[in-house]
Amino acid sequence: MQSQTPAQARPSNPLPPLARVYVGAVIALGGVILAYSTNALIADGIGPLVVTLMVLTLVTGLAPLTIPKMPISFSISDTFSIVAALLSGPAAGAVIAALDGLVITTRMPRARRMPYRIMFNAAAPAIAIWLSAKVFLFASDGHPLDPGLLGALRLLLVISLFGGVNFVVNTGLVAVAVSVQRGLQFAQVWREHFSELWLAHFGGVFAAMLMMVLQHLGTMEVLVLLAPLPLILWITFRQAVGRSEDHITHLGQINKVYVASIEALAQAVDTKDQVTHDHTRRVQETSVRLARRLNVTDEAEIQALKAAALLHDVGKIGVPEHILNKPGRLTAAEFEIMKRHAPMGADILSLIGFPYPVVPIVRHHHENWNGGGYPDGLAGEEIPIGARILSVVDCFDALTSDRPYRPRLSDEDAKAIVRERRGTMYDPRIVDEFFAMRAEDAGEQPMAGDAPFVRSTSPWATTAMAPAPASGPDLVSEKQVLEMFYRLGGEIAATMRARDVGEIVWHHVSQCVPTCSFVMFVYEADGDVLVPLFRSDERVVARDARIPLGERLSGWVAAHTQTMVNSDARLDQDPQLSELHTLRSALAAPVVQNGRVVAVMSFYSEEQDAFSPLHRQIADAAANCISAVPLEAATADLAAATAA
Repeated sequence: MQSQTPAQARPSNPLPPLARVYVGAVIALGGVILAYSTNALIADGIGPLVVTLMVLTLVTGLAPLTIPKMPISFSISDTFSIVAALLSGPAAGAVIAALDGLVITTRMPRARRMPYRIMFNAAAPAIAIWLSAKVFLFASDGHPLDPGLLGALRLLLVISLFGGVNFVVNTGLVAVAVSVQRGLQFAQVWREHFSELWLAHFGGVFAAMLMMVLQHLGTMEVLVLLAPLPLILWITFRQAVGRSEDHITHLGQINKVYVASIEALAQAVDTKDQVTHDHTRRVQETSVRLARRLNVTDEAEIQALKAAALLHDVGKIGVPEHILNKPGRLTAAEFEIMKRHAPMGADILSLIGFPYPVVPIVRHHHENWNGGGYPDGLAGEEIPIGARILSVVDCFDALTSDRPYRPRLSDEDAKAIVRERRGTMYDPRIVDEFFAMRAEDAGEQPMAGDAPFVRSTSPWATTAMAPAPASGPDLVSEKQVLEMFYRLGGEIAATMRARDVGEIVWHHVSQCVPTCSFVMFVYEADGDVLVPLFRSDERVVARDARIPLGERLSGWVAAHTQTMVNSDARLDQDPQLSELHTLRSALAAPVVQNGRVVAVMSFYSEEQDAFSPLHRQIADAAANCISAVPLEAATADLAAATAA
């Protein structure tokens, strides 16, 4: 049984010189073996057994089983090339294995069906099956089916040897191609993408052994009786996959309700506390960015921080409003009541049963670095890092936001307050990194002593927050924007197909954003790159472009999960397209699913500083609107199929 993932067997075009030599050598060797095998089959006569196995290979190869919401498929077609090698010899096995490789190639996107890739996908499995069949004949001395227990053990041993050689050679040929093409270690490629496929492979080998034994006892009639078995297995597994897909869809619907409930609860708390929901959204976004800068890589911790940023003040539901929104200093008694909101919020959220540690962050987000906070007096590293991050970000955003009882402070005044609390209330490292991040966002150099952990600024950070133009599509009415999102949401919900998303976004968002060119990139984990899913025209990138994560404008946006406004459009453009360049500014927004970027929407304009804060809000809202679409499935459509 084969399993295919996008991570396997994709030497892309153009090939480096070493990869070109290697792929050519594999194709040449496979061609020699196939020529010899075809001649041998014709000379011996192609019997009904070989014809039957060819037909089964075609049928099963063209009808793989796909796992819903995942770029993975399964096929049992290689079982028949193994049966052919065991029952009819290396020549039949090689020819049918090559046929299987060609069938798999038909499932590749048309743009990636390059001649060398088609030939490699036929040659590599032919080499592996031919060589393993030769080893099998040598090890069994031409008589694998001896009677008795010792004969059975001997057959099991030589069949295992056959399967091991076939698996190692087949996956090894592909892993070498990937490693020389991408400059990766062979062991790393093989271990990451192939090492766990051995069980499915040996399942096919031992199924072939069963056919071999029964065919030896009952000749062709047994094979005819066994022929329906693969079809039965295929139908059974397909039904199981269908039920799984129904469950996944149901869970997705439940998750949407769950997230909506959290949002509603967070907005209820914000209303009681007389703050805008934009405040909690900003705190959430900034906290996650800051956590990633601080090398918080545990995805459960990131998800916990995202939820806690929305719900950290849920306990304020139990605090009287005259205390919650009192304009002056609280009395000692009032402060004691106010302090209850942290443990009360933790108690409320503990009833939900989050799958990640939200409750500790909510309980301890008012603990102080020096141990003087509440409710438990934790100090230093005892305080969860999510709580330490949240306390800094929440404080700064609250200070720089208008409240009914006071106007907002300037950034400098707020920074002075946070800096004063550094080392007493707040973790010094988090404060320094927060100031460094804000300085980078503004295109400034951090003040001395603010950020010992400062990183270099991005080459386009100075234009990230350029002023909005005074005219243009900024004049669209709120009604027009709402109508646009109503139509956009309706079409997205109606299709939910990744391949259609880019065109839908372009059609609707371009009505409210001053853009003349658009590219929808999707993230491809194999290779750590962005690839274009949809292009409104050919002025920015080629159809087969690959942008490494962190490079160019869109790659930087994906790596930092940060929308960039009025950056230089030339940062994204392929050098070979420079003669087409009339674009001046760009707006790039990340699409986030489950805490990680899966796509980037990049809009381009021929005007300098064409995009305003309103356009950024529209782009961010559009990105959020399509975040429920399984965009990861698009990488399977764009990727090449694996070798057999």
